[in-house]
Amino acid sequence: LTEDGARDLLKNPIYFGTMMVELGLCDGQTGGATYTSADALRPALQIIKGKTPQSLISSYMIMISDDKKYGDNGVILLSDCGLNVNPTADNLCQICFDTVNSARNIAGFKNPIVAMLSYSTLGSAEGDSAIKVRTATQLIKEKNPDFIVDGEMQFDSAVVPSVCARKAPNSPVKGNANVFIFPDLQSGNISYKIIQRLAGFKCIGPITQGFRKPVNDLSRGADANEVVRAIAITALQCD
Repeated sequence: LTEDGARDLLKNPIYFGTMMVELGLCDGQTGGATYTSADALRPALQIIKGKTPQSLISSYMIMISDDKKYGDNGVILLSDCGLNVNPTADNLCQICFDTVNSARNIAGFKNPIVAMLSYSTLGSAEGDSAIKVRTATQLIKEKNPDFIVDGEMQFDSAVVPSVCARKAPNSPVKGNANVFIFPDLQSGNISYKIIQRLAGFKCIGPITQGFRKPVNDLSRGADANEVVRAIAITALQCD
């Protein structure tokens, strides 16, 4: 990249804002309401990068319902809905750890309960995706046996206690999940938009995790209230 090329990039507001964050001129950035997620986050991937060279950058959505029976007092977290197209079992394990950390430190969950989602519940069906999620769940339990996590699980088993009692009677989730990890980007992205548009949940995100400094994306469908909520979460992420 030449100096002239760099100056041209800085005419783009996303690149300019990312450089301000990198240079310490501001603490975080929220953007993307008029950009694709790829264009909104590419500067951060190039300039800010991960906390370590091995860091996996992922994202989560905070979904808020007026009905307090869902999740943690009406709040659930969904991941990854914005970045990793087809994560491996190891990737899903890391996404789970990072999202649980975000649930505790950003969303204020005292007791994250994680469902590793699939079209199968604990071996009821086979296939590469179900096996991947099953393997990821085993890795999570081995690395952190204190987590309340189970999988692979269908969504109804994760959120309806009576269904969980039939399909997975020994599951620690017990149909009370408040953190949902999706097997791939396609299922995660489609699901959060369905929940937002048809179930009436308020939406914040995509919120990123893994960057050295806070940089967050916005859906191009975001309204003013969603922008304000995303800015508030970015402020919470700042040291």
